[in-house]
Amino acid sequence: MATRSRLARRAGQLPRVGPPTTQATPAGTSRRKLRWIGLYVLLIAVAALFIGPFLILLSSATKPASQDVFGFPPDLIPRPPVADWFREAWTTIPYARFLVNSLIYVGVTVPIYLVVSALTAYPLARIAFRGRGVFFMLFLSIMFLPGELMLIPRFLVMSQLGLTDTFASVILPAILSSLGIFLLRQAFSQIPDEIVEAARMDGANEFAIFWRIAVPIVAPTLAVLAILGFVSVWNSFIWPLVTLTSQSKFPIALGIAYLSGVSGTDVRGLAAGTVISLVPVVMVFLFLQKRILNSMGGAVKG
Repeated sequence: MATRSRLARRAGQLPRVGPPTTQATPAGTSRRKLRWIGLYVLLIAVAALFIGPFLILLSSATKPASQDVFGFPPDLIPRPPVADWFREAWTTIPYARFLVNSLIYVGVTVPIYLVVSALTAYPLARIAFRGRGVFFMLFLSIMFLPGELMLIPRFLVMSQLGLTDTFASVILPAILSSLGIFLLRQAFSQIPDEIVEAARMDGANEFAIFWRIAVPIVAPTLAVLAILGFVSVWNSFIWPLVTLTSQSKFPIALGIAYLSGVSGTDVRGLAAGTVISLVPVVMVFLFLQKRILNSMGGAVKG
C-alpha cells in the first residue's frame, strides 16, 4: 500500500503527456466565421450567375402582354403571372410532334452511343495490341476538329447512302464520340490490375471481365456521358437543319427556331416554348445525378 501511495504521489508530480489542448480564441472564431460568410457569398453569387438567365426566361414566359419584357433592371415578378404563352407555344406549332421526335433521337442515340464508346474504349485501355497508341492518338485528334468541318462530308455520305431526311441521318453520326471514348478509356485504365487478373484466374473471358467487372466500376463515368449525350442530342440544331427537310422529323431545337419564325417578335411565346423544352433535360439531369452520387457512395464504402 505504501508503494502504491508513493507511485501515485510521483505520478501526480509528473507532467501529463498527450496532445496539447487548444482553446478557440475570440479572434480565431471571428476569422473562421468571416471565411464561412465569404464562402457562402461566393457560392450565392455563382449560383445567381447560372440561375439568373433561367429566371429571366421563366419570368418572360409568364408575364402578361401589358408588362415590359426588356426593362432594365429586369423585373422578374410577373404582374399577374399568366399561362397563356405556354398554350400559344404548344398550339402554334406541332410542339408535341417535335418533342416526340427528340425523344426518339435521344432514346435511340444515347444507349448506342454508350455501348459503342465503352466497346471502343475498353480495348484501348486494357488489351495490348499493335497500333493501340496510334488509334488512341487518332481519336484524340478528332476531338480538336470543329463540328462544322464535318458537315459537308457527313452530308455527302448520307446522300450517297440515301439517308437524308430520315431519322437515321440524325442518329448515325451521333453514336460515335471521341470525347466519350477518351473519358471511358481513362476510367478503364484506373481499374486495378489485380482485379482483372483474379477474374482471369477464375476462368472469366475478356467479355465477361468487361461486362461484369469493368462496366460496373465505371458506372459514374457512364452516367456523366449519358447526361452529356442527352444534352448534345436534345440541343442538336445545325446537323438536323442540314440533313432534314420534312417538318414532321424536326427535333425540338428546330421546332423552337420554327416557332420564332412563326411568332415573329413574340418573345413571350418563344420563352414559353424554350421553358417547356428544358423540362426533360432538367429531369434527366436530376435522375442521373442521383445515380452518380449513389455509385460514388458505393465505391467509397467498398
